[in-house]
Amino acid sequence: MQRLALLLLAFCLALPAMAEQKQSYGELDVHYSAFNSGFLQPEVAAAVGLVRSKSQGVVNVALLQAGLASTGQVSGEVKNLLGQISPLTFKQVKEGTAIYYLAQFPFEQQEMLRFTLNVKGADGVPHSFDFSQEFFPDQ
Repeated sequence: MQRLALLLLAFCLALPAMAEQKQSYGELDVHYSAFNSGFLQPEVAAAVGLVRSKSQGVVNVALLQAGLASTGQVSGEVKNLLGQISPLTFKQVKEGTAIYYLAQFPFEQQEMLRFTLNVKGADGVPHSFDFSQEFFPDQ
């Protein structure tokens, strides 16, 4: 199971065409990615409690404090171009020394989605940032 979760983490961090998606706040680095849950292998999705679906996405967030995996709090929302908002409920996944936070969200069709993420590192200082990404349902 640990190998599956590590594979998921590696896959999630590699998805955005090898472009680093990161926000830095002093010694806190927030790495994030969003992708269609249909990209996950069934056993990987089951191991971390995710639903594979052509109309479900996943947001993966990892917090690093001074270069080491760190716990914290992650929340947020996703909004489509019509202004419809879906809250993101993150769950913490720990595998060995890796700690990451996963949330699923629905999408109906090809659309550009705007994410707002709120994070608090171990120091409790809140930070917020936005990013946009286009999603395509699996056929």
